[in-house]
Amino acid sequence: MFLKAAVNGGRTKAEHPAVPVTPAELAADTAAVVAAGADVVHLHVRDGEEGQTIRPDALAEVLRAVRAAAPGAVLGTTTGLWTCSGPAERLALVAAWDVLPDFASVAFSEEGAAETAALVVSRGMELESAVWSLDDVPALLASPTLHDNVRVLIEPMDEDPDTAVAHARAMAAAILAAGVTCPLLYHGDGATAWPVLRAALADGHQVRIGFEDGTELPDGTPAADNTALVAAALALGLRVPEDAPRP
Repeated sequence: MFLKAAVNGGRTKAEHPAVPVTPAELAADTAAVVAAGADVVHLHVRDGEEGQTIRPDALAEVLRAVRAAAPGAVLGTTTGLWTCSGPAERLALVAAWDVLPDFASVAFSEEGAAETAALVVSRGMELESAVWSLDDVPALLASPTLHDNVRVLIEPMDEDPDTAVAHARAMAAAILAAGVTCPLLYHGDGATAWPVLRAALADGHQVRIGFEDGTELPDGTPAADNTALVAAALALGLRVPEDAPRP
C-alpha cells in the first residue's frame, strides 16, 4: 500500500484548527505523518491564511523548514493555476524555483499543462500528472511527458460518492488501455474522500488522504489531525482482502 499525505491544500483553519499553514506547522505535520506511515507528503505553500502561492522564496522557506524537521521526507507541491495569475507566470515561477520539491503535480484540466509538465521534468523533479475528468484524459495521453510520470493522479470532481468512484474507474480504464504503466492514484474530496480511497485500494492503486481531501474519519467523526487520517487510511489498507477484485 502506497499512501500520500496531502496535509493542507486550500483548507483553512476555520474549517479545522489543526490545518497546517505556516512553515513551522507544515514541518511538524510532515514529520508526524511520515512517522505514522505516509510514503510521501504533498503540501501547498500559503500566502497568509487564505491564499496559496508557488513563489520561489515562499516555497524555499517551507521546504527548508520541512526538511530540517523531517530529513529524508519525500515532498511534493502543486503547480495549480490558482496559485498565480496564469500559465505564463506559472512557467516563470517554476523556472525560478531555487529550492526544489522532490515532485510536483500538474493538472491536465488547466491551460499550459503540457508545458508545465515538461518544465518540471527538465528541472529534475518527479512529475505527477492529474486528470479531473474523462475530458482531461486525451490531453494527458498526448503529452510528451506521459511516460515520465512517477504516478498519474485520478481526481474525480463529482460530489456524489458512487459517481466519483465510477468516474475514477473510467478514467483509470482509459489510461491503462493506452499503455500507461506508471502507478495510478485515486483521491476524492469531502464526502467522496473515503469511498474513492476504498475504491483505489480495491483496484490495487495508490491512495491519498489528509486535510486537503477532508477533515473526517471514515465513520464521519472529526479527525484530530492529519496523523489520525493517515492512521485510518493505513488501517483500511490492512483490511483489504488479498482476493479483492482488480480492474
